[in-house]
Amino acid sequence: MSKRFAVFGDPIAHSLSPRIHAAFSRQTNIPLRYDAIRAPAATFESQLADFSREGGAGANITLPLKATVVSLCAELSDFARRIGAVNTLSRRLDGHWRGDNTDGPGLIGDLSVRHRIDLCGRRVLVLGAGGAARAAAFALLEAHVESITIANRTRERAVALADALAEPDRVTTALPAALDGMPAFDLIVDATSAGHNGTDLALPSTLFASNTIAYHLSYGKAATSFLARARAVGAQRSFDGLGMLVEQAAEAFAIWHGIRPDTTNIYADLRAEDVRILVSE
Repeated sequence: MSKRFAVFGDPIAHSLSPRIHAAFSRQTNIPLRYDAIRAPAATFESQLADFSREGGAGANITLPLKATVVSLCAELSDFARRIGAVNTLSRRLDGHWRGDNTDGPGLIGDLSVRHRIDLCGRRVLVLGAGGAARAAAFALLEAHVESITIANRTRERAVALADALAEPDRVTTALPAALDGMPAFDLIVDATSAGHNGTDLALPSTLFASNTIAYHLSYGKAATSFLARARAVGAQRSFDGLGMLVEQAAEAFAIWHGIRPDTTNIYADLRAEDVRILVSE
């Protein structure tokens, strides 16, 4: 009998997760049902309770619910607890939810394995200080980058993230205006929502060099402006977050089923189709 899984978010019609998990199901011969469920913040808790009563075995959580769902978990993984966000739920034997976050491992897997980037010793600029930035920053520190500069329009949020990271010798903060004149970074990660609403961060060109790696945590149209800017000023390697999406899905699949699927074919299929959406997961 197929177990039931779902992804909750709002909006959700664009989600590639059902397709990705269907591909994993075929590859591993593990039958499952995986739905996309639109869940506005106001009704999410009751919808999740209904899903649980109907036998839901696990779920992915996307925007804007990753922080909201934390309080609904009876147990959190260490990584989810530290960043304060959950994107993967597993139903325990007692019926309560355990919360994990696979975004960080998904990012590192995409950078290190798919793109073969050695992160050790890199100087990193993280743009943004929300949930996505938190997952990225914690994961990058664990991957032994040399330093992280957090740039956010609101200084208080950047400082709060830096304090949570608890690595004062490796983590600094800056307002966007203070980036002008800084030397180029090895890796620039855009974790902001600017691409979703059509705005441009207008980053100084001096932040980029030919060996700078530009990475946007979103995929499709949301990543277009940032990546185009990076290429225009000479960055030779730039990536959107499609690979991260596939890798975090594989991490969630492994939590639920005890086997990590190969992501090569589904990533190649999605990339070949040049998938374009407005909102990232």
